[in-house]
Amino acid sequence: MEESPLHPFELHNYIPINLFGLDISINKAVIMMWVVVGLTAFLLVKAGASRRMVPTKLQSLAELFVGFIRDIILDTMGKDGMRFFPFIATLFVFILFCNILGLIPGTYTVTSQIVVTAAFALFVYSMSIALGFVLHGVKFLGILVPPGTPGWLLPLMMPIELVSQLARPLSLAVRLFANMTAGHTILGVLFGLTITGGLLIGWLPFAFTVAMNVLEVGIAFIQAYIFTILTCVYLGDAFHLHGAEGHAH
Repeated sequence: MEESPLHPFELHNYIPINLFGLDISINKAVIMMWVVVGLTAFLLVKAGASRRMVPTKLQSLAELFVGFIRDIILDTMGKDGMRFFPFIATLFVFILFCNILGLIPGTYTVTSQIVVTAAFALFVYSMSIALGFVLHGVKFLGILVPPGTPGWLLPLMMPIELVSQLARPLSLAVRLFANMTAGHTILGVLFGLTITGGLLIGWLPFAFTVAMNVLEVGIAFIQAYIFTILTCVYLGDAFHLHGAEGHAH
């Protein structure tokens, strides 16, 4: 019986734990998240501790990363958004490392679980809504009114905008989940063809597997970037209300 390409995404509990009816069992995904948190914390702390006039390679990489995230925040939220730099930077690094480390054989891609990406998306979107109401009060409901919309079109446009807003966390979660799952599924299929193809034809899927691995590294970065920049855009909307107030900053 052939193994399903989706088999690597299945989770089995190593240590079953039930707390007041809530399943918090230890499985491969949980362990992988611990590894990601530990590794990223170690690298960033080490990069920050080794400050030199002539920067080390790790320090240079960290400075490049800080500048990269800073530019994203300034472009989407303005200077006021820099208060969210720790959150945005942590989100980007965590997703990026989850994506890349998941490419190593024997590990697990945490972002291939819809419950993980959905939790991120719902948290980000809820934060943007809460921030909007804190900054603007009831006026924040103006996000449901596109700029320049004539009054007679409001009964039509507001429900459309409401659906569009509610679709944001869904699209944010599914985009990351679907890309990670699809890429790893293709790699699993190609690797299986390499093993079963023999020496004569096995080299062809193997070549595709190598090419796909290189492509997946790029996709891992792109998906982390897209998730991060959309997070900044949603928070930026909370600051600027469709950009109407953004030009005043």
